[in-house]
Amino acid sequence: MKLDDRLQALADFVPSGSRVADIGTDHGYLAVALVESGKASFVVASDLNRGPCEAAKRTVAEAGLAWGIDVRQGDGLAPLAPGEVDVLCIAGMGGALMTQILAAGAAVLEKVQRLVLQPMNGAGKLRRWLYENGWHIDDERLAVADGRLYEILTAVPGYAPMPEAVLLDIGPILWEKKPPLLRQHIEALLFSARREAAGMENSEQAVKSEKYRQVRARIEALEAHRKS
Repeated sequence: MKLDDRLQALADFVPSGSRVADIGTDHGYLAVALVESGKASFVVASDLNRGPCEAAKRTVAEAGLAWGIDVRQGDGLAPLAPGEVDVLCIAGMGGALMTQILAAGAAVLEKVQRLVLQPMNGAGKLRRWLYENGWHIDDERLAVADGRLYEILTAVPGYAPMPEAVLLDIGPILWEKKPPLLRQHIEALLFSARREAAGMENSEQAVKSEKYRQVRARIEALEAHRKS
C-alpha cells in the first residue's frame, strides 16, 4: 500500500510490532500499510459511519489482510476494549473533536502507550489538552499532500512542563527541529489569526474584548517567531 506523505508520516510514528487502532479509518489505507509493513501486528480500523467501514472492509479483503485487521463501526474509542491496543492513530478531523474523543474514552486511553495524531485544525488546543491530561509531545512532523500542509504529532504518557502558548500553536518539537516547511507553517497560522482579527474588527465591542486582545497577542508572538 503506497501512502501519501501525510499518512506515511503517521505510519512512521508507529513503533514496529504495535497493536494499533486507526480511528476514523476511512478507506483503511493506513491500517493495511501498517500490517503489510510489519509495523503493526494487529489493527482495529474503526469509523463512525457505515460507508467508510464498508470501504475499509473491501480494502482489507483485497489486500488479503482480514487476519490482521478488524474493521469496526462505532463512535470514537467506543469500539475498543481497554488494553486491546498500544497505539491510537487519529487523523483527518479537528483538534477539538480529537480532545472530545480522547476524553470520552478515558478507560481505553489509560492503557495506551502512544498517540499519533493529525489534526486538521485546532492543533494548539489539542496540544494544550495533552499536556493538561498527563501526556506530552514526543515528536512532530510537517507533511504536504494534495497541496495542503499537515501537522502530525506523536505523544506519550507522562507529565512535562507546558510549552508557552505560541509554541503550542507552532509545535514545540517543530520549533526545536526547524524543518524546511516551518516558515510555511507559521505563515499559515498567521493568516488564520489575522483573518480572525479582521472579522472581529468589524465590531467595536469585539475589539474591546479579551478575546480580541488574545488574538492580537497571538499574531505578535507568531510574527516574532517567524523572524527568528
